[in-house]
Amino acid sequence: MVASVSLRVAAASLAVGALVLLAVWLTDLSFERAALLAPVLVVGVAAAAGLLVLWGRVGWAHFRDSRHPRAIAAAALAVVLVAVALTLLGVRLPHE
Repeated sequence: MVASVSLRVAAASLAVGALVLLAVWLTDLSFERAALLAPVLVVGVAAAAGLLVLWGRVGWAHFRDSRHPRAIAAAALAVVLVAVALTLLGVRLPHE
């Protein structure tokens, strides 16, 4: 029992350390400031992940219950392919 708890603690510590390093790499924060903000980073990432899971499940339920799931999947794939093609071609949309 003790080994599984210490393994969980080690995994959580590794995840928080990776999150701090990712925040330092993505922003102009110093390592010390990012380490102090680690609880805020963890809560923010958990909230974003929770919203992603929630809306993913809602979208999947609506997709599964729709009348034309193949048409929806084809339209979504077409939107992604057009976005990728425009990105590869270097097209930039105007900003307001």
